[in-house]
Amino acid sequence: MASPFWKTLSLGTLAGLRSLTPLAVLSTALAKNRSSTLASSPLRLLQSGVAARGLTVLAAGEMVADKLPGMPDRISPTALLGRGLSGALLGAVLYKAQRRSGFGGGLLGALSAVAGTYGSFYLRKELGKQTNLPDTVWALVEDATVYGSSRAASHNAVPTKARRDAYVPRHLPTQPSYHANYSSLF
Repeated sequence: MASPFWKTLSLGTLAGLRSLTPLAVLSTALAKNRSSTLASSPLRLLQSGVAARGLTVLAAGEMVADKLPGMPDRISPTALLGRGLSGALLGAVLYKAQRRSGFGGGLLGALSAVAGTYGSFYLRKELGKQTNLPDTVWALVEDATVYGSSRAASHNAVPTKARRDAYVPRHLPTQPSYHANYSSLF
């Protein structure tokens, strides 16, 4: 499993492209594999099936709204704030699930979302100029990229159980344990 730093960096950057899709995908993953670490945190709400379905509906609405004429640019202050908050929430959840600082994860997620917002905005404009394809084509490519990448980054995003060493017995032996190939394991 990748460290929460890389997961936060990738999902936060994706939140800069589509603010709700990475959050919806992470919430769906958490609803299927609940984290015991988040159970006592206010962030546990994202582990509920209701939150996962609600965020999925909102993410689909965001994808449709992106293609409508008259939508403000993603670098407008209100859109940028929403993307930054989404990245912060993603980072806080991922870090808190690993028993690390939710504040540090939130800060990393917000910064990567802002960077992703600006990078994707100028990249999409330049791709439109270079290829003469309509912006809707690039928006659809962006939708597919964000969804697929969010699923990949959210896969095993949080551990559900503590990992055990393969050679640690499940019981405490009363006498030392010996194995033919390992003379002094314990």
